[in-house]
Amino acid sequence: MLQNAIHKFKKKSLKERFLLFIGILFFLIYLTLGLIIIFWEAFPIYLETKYRIAFGVLLIAYSGLRFLRFFNDNKDN
Repeated sequence: MLQNAIHKFKKKSLKERFLLFIGILFFLIYLTLGLIIIFWEAFPIYLETKYRIAFGVLLIAYSGLRFLRFFNDNKDN
């Protein structure tokens, strides 16, 4: 399975590889930002705790949706 994934990656054009990298990068950015907002008590922007947690969960959910959409789009290729 890993060999198959590596072979598919090598067959991609430079543009497709770049878009793959950008997709993974933004998934990680949104996930990390959501976790930071939830767990950083001294967050520079004042938000009540319940709103800070809700915003962090929203960002994590959005990153999950981006990942699923990205994974399903690449699965067809």
